[in-house]
Amino acid sequence: MNDALHARLDAWIAAHFDEQVRFLQALVRVPTDTPPGDNAPHAEKTLELLAAMGLAVERHPVPADAVRAQGMTSITNLIVRRRFADGGPTIALNAHGDVVPPGEGWTHDPYGGEVVDGALYGRASAVSKSDFATYTFALRALEALGGPLVPGGQPLARLRGAVELHFTYDEEFGGELGPGWLLNNGLTRPDYLIAAGFSYQVVTAHNGCLQLEVTLHGLASHAAYPHTGVDALQAATRLLAALYAHNDVLKTRRSQVEGITHPYLNVGRIEGGSNTNVVPGKVVLRLDRRMIPEEDAAAVEAEVRQLIESTVAQCPGVRIEIRRLLLAQALKPQTTNAPLVQALQRHGQAVFGEPIPTSGTPLYTDVRLYGAAGVAAVIYGAGPRTVLESNAKRADEHLVLEDLRRATKVVARTLLDLLRA
Repeated sequence: MNDALHARLDAWIAAHFDEQVRFLQALVRVPTDTPPGDNAPHAEKTLELLAAMGLAVERHPVPADAVRAQGMTSITNLIVRRRFADGGPTIALNAHGDVVPPGEGWTHDPYGGEVVDGALYGRASAVSKSDFATYTFALRALEALGGPLVPGGQPLARLRGAVELHFTYDEEFGGELGPGWLLNNGLTRPDYLIAAGFSYQVVTAHNGCLQLEVTLHGLASHAAYPHTGVDALQAATRLLAALYAHNDVLKTRRSQVEGITHPYLNVGRIEGGSNTNVVPGKVVLRLDRRMIPEEDAAAVEAEVRQLIESTVAQCPGVRIEIRRLLLAQALKPQTTNAPLVQALQRHGQAVFGEPIPTSGTPLYTDVRLYGAAGVAAVIYGAGPRTVLESNAKRADEHLVLEDLRRATKVVARTLLDLLRA
């Protein structure tokens, strides 16, 4: 019986695929560059499109003061809830609409949603407005079996449980005002989660991330009289050498999770000095320390802080301030997500014609917030084998539309299997 229902899901998705592509194009054409993070207009457009499909959408705006404190302008998170008969699990499907600015080097309009040679181009076309489309149309395909969106229709499958769409807008800045806001305010508590990802692997674990801002205070002076100042940039140079040398230590700490290798420390931003003829009195560094799932976040932060403090202590006259910008826990492998993993792998192989392995990723994502709340979670959606293939967060980001079509089938089939009475 399930095979026949899977075929019906596939057929519905194929029949509505042009509509699905138009939906994704409409989402790409509304910018959500973060920063500045003025994302409420995109949520309103998404709500309008979903409502036109007959879906009831909840609007959950985040208070303006909390948004400004996070360095953004506006956030409205959306939830669609579809409840079937009692007695089954609640499965949430989460994708984020915020994305980094497009940058330079594009040969296609980053907000055009142009389709060329079977691929849709635009910022967030692959990460992760694509999965707004994957999850919306997977749910609609399921509805077509269950009847409520078909006036006068009779259910073809009896389903138990619920599906929720979570479309959120704070992934780039850590997720606390996206899924974190929904979870912490008691607006959702699903049993399972599928979150935005790619099509050729089921991601079951990811790295954590610690971000620190380090300010080195020296004493500015005229370059003709350097002995009257304290050079903060020289101290920063010494600190940089120590931080980069620490990577040799981190490379020896190997993760046992497939797809994740070892921790890494990166200095991503440096600011300092006022002019070429002035001894720099202040330098600010921002660093990113990736944590493998086996590491303890508190111990990692203590180790990094100790390294910074002990190094700068060797620079007379220099004072430091260390400010935590982000502490994102790793998503550790779970056993409770086995039903999700097995269903996605089974249908992934059937639809894509090749085995779909499980893997970890060195990225960090909002999924950790669901995991910390006790939700059995995986990462799976529409996209290529690697981030590099999609040009995500680079010029000419794109999504191969056949991956969108097939991933939607996989997700819809998985929902059916887990909710089938």
